[in-house]
Amino acid sequence: MDHGPWTKNTFNHKIFNIQQSARSQLPEARSNPPNPKTIILISGTSGFLGTNLVNYLKDYQINSLQRGEFDKPIAPEVAAVIHLAGKAHDVKNTSGAEAYFEVNTQLSIQLFERFLQSNAERFIFISSVKAAADRVHGVLTEDMPCAPETPYGQSKYQAELALEKLLGAHRAQHPQADKQLYILRPCMIHGPGNKGNLNLLYQMIAKGIPYPLGAFENQRSFLSVENICFVIKEILDRPIAPGTYQVADNLPLSTNELIALMAQAMGKKANIWNINPAFINALAKLGNILHLPLNTSRLQKLTESYVVSNTKLITALGKPLPVESKQGLLKTVLSFRF
Repeated sequence: MDHGPWTKNTFNHKIFNIQQSARSQLPEARSNPPNPKTIILISGTSGFLGTNLVNYLKDYQINSLQRGEFDKPIAPEVAAVIHLAGKAHDVKNTSGAEAYFEVNTQLSIQLFERFLQSNAERFIFISSVKAAADRVHGVLTEDMPCAPETPYGQSKYQAELALEKLLGAHRAQHPQADKQLYILRPCMIHGPGNKGNLNLLYQMIAKGIPYPLGAFENQRSFLSVENICFVIKEILDRPIAPGTYQVADNLPLSTNELIALMAQAMGKKANIWNINPAFINALAKLGNILHLPLNTSRLQKLTESYVVSNTKLITALGKPLPVESKQGLLKTVLSFRF
């Protein structure tokens, strides 16, 4: 857990420690190794989360599930299935809605049906917080009604509902069967090797381009890839109550705090402009008409708050996540140098 503002000495000490591992891959989890015969079937092992997870689960035997194998029976020796594969959110809106439902919903149902027919006992489905809400007022919790607005979020939510319905029907027919479903809803995952929006922001700061939206106050939750790997391993290692869990680092950060963190890691001074929000909003509306880089939709995404609670998850785990919010972001930022 973060403990107030960092002093310069504390920050430099953290940089020194994190730089030692920034060039390396995600470290292996330290715990008592499970039975070496434990076999885990994972889809999506070639993606960012998948490659990190395979490295993290060194004590397990990992079988990778390829795209064309979702309709094949699961080997009898498989103990658990982790479904990572899916169609990611397309920020440019170039994909049709049917593509999301075909991959995120139908393939998930297909794999889960094979799971129910197998000897495997645990199914971990990586959904998204977008299955719950595209916009958040206050703090998002698991007990809030789900109202996804985009095909991406809707396809993930439809998959969640379908898997829960299939599990209920299976239990009614096979009351003695020990099948457990874990639905994980991560927020934005980051880590070394992920060249996403954080890297774009980093490049802007590195080039000395000022951030003009400093007058907008917001808070956003982030998720270190090491933290979600830790959560998945905890579910595999010991009894955790099945259910739906949001996954996020402990503390949210504002965009201004994130920029200051990046600038300090580069040895630069944060160049944040506090321009009147009314002027920025007017400029964004003009951008809608003139097709400028800044429009109302992009302004909302840059300045909106999206805070995700992880209280339910931490309570179920009975222990904190291993990586602090700022520590994880700093490790990601430092990896952009290499």
